[in-house]
Amino acid sequence: MLIPIGQFSKMARLSVKALRLYADRGLLLPAYTDPETSYRYYRASQAKRAEIIRILRSVDMPLNEIIEVLDAEEPVEAADLLLAHRERMADRLKIQERMLIYLESLIENKERIMPYEISVAPASPLSVAGVRMHTDLKSIKVDVGQGFSKIMQGIGEKRYIPAGPPMLVYHDVIDEENDGEVEVCIPVQASFPSSDGFQCHELKADQVATTVHYGPYEELSSAYHNMLAWIAENAYQLAGSPREIYLNDPRTVSPDKLQTKLEFPVAKRLDEEKEK
Repeated sequence: MLIPIGQFSKMARLSVKALRLYADRGLLLPAYTDPETSYRYYRASQAKRAEIIRILRSVDMPLNEIIEVLDAEEPVEAADLLLAHRERMADRLKIQERMLIYLESLIENKERIMPYEISVAPASPLSVAGVRMHTDLKSIKVDVGQGFSKIMQGIGEKRYIPAGPPMLVYHDVIDEENDGEVEVCIPVQASFPSSDGFQCHELKADQVATTVHYGPYEELSSAYHNMLAWIAENAYQLAGSPREIYLNDPRTVSPDKLQTKLEFPVAKRLDEEKEK
């Protein structure tokens, strides 16, 4: 018995829009599509698959991983995928707990000023192997991790030698409301021809305002606020995309021991130069 999409939507507790998306992505194909009207029909036996998808989406599993769970040939394969997602959710919960503690400290002391030492230094062109990508706040952690893995594999195959710690260049502001472009980079000893998966080029700046943030990545916004205020107060203006340089490895140190160097390419404001 074929069930119209509207009725199946109510049965599966999934919107018609979601059903169309899952069909387009290959997760839940209609049992029959009318060739004249393009209207979609399902069978009652598809309700179980729909329920699995609904639950996995409710716990924020990405669609590509849901496909892997549904297509797993053995139960153990699906269990491994669920375990990996459960561990990511546990990590996310730890981050959220740290952010709540940080927020409480800000609320308790509204005059709190983080101690950042900011200075301006000359900068030389920096040769990097980079992967530029479009991402959003929800996906950036996974995308950046995959980007770094791609670069490390690529420069390893080419026998390039890393010449400094990994970095992330923000070409756009990425927050709850905005997605945009970022570039994961690893410095290399000299410019090389671009290769599959990454581009070799130079990051250029005449001078950079710089500081170091000590602590979890989730609290980096305080460093950004201080840096931007300092730049404005000291008659500078932004002259390029900000960079986060990761001085130690989050896999080997606790979040409170992390060190992240910020670099903002800057130039003296034109109005200040004219006054001189």
